[in-house]
Amino acid sequence: MKKGCPYGTHRVIEPVGALPQPARKIDNNMEIFDNEILIDVQTLNIDSASFTQIKEQAGGDIEKIKEIMLSIVADRGKHQNPVTGSGGMLIGTVEKIGAALEGKTDLKVGDKLATLVSLSLTPLRIDDILEVRKNIDQVDIKGKAVLFESGIYAVLPSDLPENLALSVLDVAGAPAQTAKLVKPGDTVLVIGGAGKSGMLCCYEAKRRAGVTGKVICLGSSEKSLNRARKANIADVYISADATKPVEVMEKIAEITNGEMTDITINCVNVPDTEMTSILATKKDGLIYFFSMATSFTKAALGAEGVGSDVTMIVGNGYTKGHAQITLQIMRESKELREIYEELYA
Repeated sequence: MKKGCPYGTHRVIEPVGALPQPARKIDNNMEIFDNEILIDVQTLNIDSASFTQIKEQAGGDIEKIKEIMLSIVADRGKHQNPVTGSGGMLIGTVEKIGAALEGKTDLKVGDKLATLVSLSLTPLRIDDILEVRKNIDQVDIKGKAVLFESGIYAVLPSDLPENLALSVLDVAGAPAQTAKLVKPGDTVLVIGGAGKSGMLCCYEAKRRAGVTGKVICLGSSEKSLNRARKANIADVYISADATKPVEVMEKIAEITNGEMTDITINCVNVPDTEMTSILATKKDGLIYFFSMATSFTKAALGAEGVGSDVTMIVGNGYTKGHAQITLQIMRESKELREIYEELYA
């Protein structure tokens, strides 16, 4: 076997010297290097911002969605949406482990796992698309993928349905970061709080803020908010258009007696919600942008423009222990698990 770089730079075709994620094209030949793991892929969970864009481009047509996905992989060697730049993740079975990883990994051939690194950097080959579940952003395929030595993963738990585990692991960084950021007594706004990552964030924020804190769940519709209410994941539920910053600011001011929020977590997968997050947050508060639809140029210049000294955190999809934290939520909350099984599994 050929020797490979731990970060996968040996797979980069264009531009030479780049890392696999920002690279425009990578090698998706499935003959593995000595420090790679070959995966027989079962399901792709496409990033929400990416799949929303693909569905809109395809006009909702399943066959066109397939064509777009196949063309992305054929062009780039990975599933990295050229419009959003984002990918997703996958589940599959370990088919082969490179010789240099023997004794360095707890994986063995036959293990079923979920990759916790983005498809935007994962060498992928799609031989056939078997089913597109466009309402939950999941696509069953026949194909192969490569996990680099530096790639993180989670062996799928036996006590949760596979598609459920895949759905929540895809957004595991959000509730885990929430657990790190929220302190007892904090007032927390979750924009997109009735969505897949948002409900997990609300749950974790409510647990961390405690009885002296307040969690505000902002959703786009009463239908989604009613779902969230059943799980009792927040203290206040409001329906609002997250692209209308002044309207949201006024509602948050009313709820907080003008004090605004200590922490705002943005989970929506639509653009132009940066100023909503900024105006809803205290001038010295904190904003966590988990959404891949976020423009960090708009966020930075927007905060400057209104004289807000907020701290803004980029939505790193990884934080230590994020898989365990997120799967544990599914075990702890019967109500949330039922909602996620209905919607995503």
